[in-house]
Amino acid sequence: MIHPVSDHTSHARALKRIEQLWDAAPDTAECLELDALATLVDAYERRTFPVPPLDPVDAIKQRCQDLGWTRRELEPLIGSRARVSEVLSGKRPLTLAMIRKLHEALGLPADVLIAQATKPPLASTRGSKGASSKGTELKIAAGKRRKASS
Repeated sequence: MIHPVSDHTSHARALKRIEQLWDAAPDTAECLELDALATLVDAYERRTFPVPPLDPVDAIKQRCQDLGWTRRELEPLIGSRARVSEVLSGKRPLTLAMIRKLHEALGLPADVLIAQATKPPLASTRGSKGASSKGTELKIAAGKRRKASS
């Protein structure tokens, strides 16, 4: 008899039964039981142990490691050495053109590459180009207060 898989104990029991049924012949009652138990275990594991979405930069790094690629192999796909560094450090987002090339060359799913990075972008430390608009807004607000008090 098949029981719901709703806690650790029922999960362990279902896994043990799946192991017993693993070599069940097709089109038998045991095969149907195996299929039902596998479905219940899968649903329980998805609820209990969710897998967070893959970060696009981490996916690129992992795939390059799997292929034995260095950053140099990414240059035709992303751009200059500096651009590759910016993308892999999280300072520059992927463009649509980069996503297309990376999808083709690395075989990474486009939805993984399109996904928003889970890590916040690093703050730039370059002069006024990297200055945030918030800092500019604060300077403008301070200037307006000075004018109003004159």
